[in-house]
Amino acid sequence: MKITKTQRLILFALGQFYHQLNQPLIAKPIKVRTSKIAFITFLSHSSIVIKQQRALYKNLETLENKGLISYGGSMITFTPMGLEILDKINKEVNQFLKLQEFFKNRRNKKEIQTIIR
Repeated sequence: MKITKTQRLILFALGQFYHQLNQPLIAKPIKVRTSKIAFITFLSHSSIVIKQQRALYKNLETLENKGLISYGGSMITFTPMGLEILDKINKEVNQFLKLQEFFKNRRNKKEIQTIIR
């Protein structure tokens, strides 16, 4: 399924949002869910996603129409297909983070030959 970069970013943000909300509850048999407006309000306060609230709402509607999230009982939930795509996004992001960590923690920098010009 083809989704835009913005939709991928919103799916990732929703996944991270739920991960952070549910982190303290891992040992408990409950999961926290959120409404569209609460998620949009929270996301619009970040300096990373600079979309207007209406644009975020429309992107969430598009994700719902594509069957990646569902909106039942006024709460957003991932569908199985949405979780599958979120997993692919997380794997892709983790590759970049592992590379960043590798270069940050590289101890033996003598092996790397560089020239200053």
